[in-house]
Amino acid sequence: MTRAYTICIHNRQTQTSHTINVPDDQYILQTAENQDVQLPFSCRNGACTTCAVRVLSGDLYQPEAMGLSPELRARGYALLCVSYPLSNLEVETQDEDEVYELQFGQYFGKGKVKRGLPLDEE
Repeated sequence: MTRAYTICIHNRQTQTSHTINVPDDQYILQTAENQDVQLPFSCRNGACTTCAVRVLSGDLYQPEAMGLSPELRARGYALLCVSYPLSNLEVETQDEDEVYELQFGQYFGKGKVKRGLPLDEE
């Protein structure tokens, strides 16, 4: 039996909030779009972090969110494009660069990278 949940989405980019009803067998992002709510997204496959949110309350299921590390999921981050609601939810959109930095920032600037354009070595 399908059950619908109330999802409150705070969009930080547009300073707006939207409340939608989402069945537990449908992706949150797609259902939001079907209800004329425009949210950030890119790949729709759970691989990038454009549709990332921070869960403020409630539970969701995101088995296909390969773009988020288990550590970020445990810290309450989710990808709406591949998330199903398990309860009423309140979420807040995140800046893609913020999430990317949280996930991969520790790896940048640590290697032996030469700055500038490559030069012909003759």
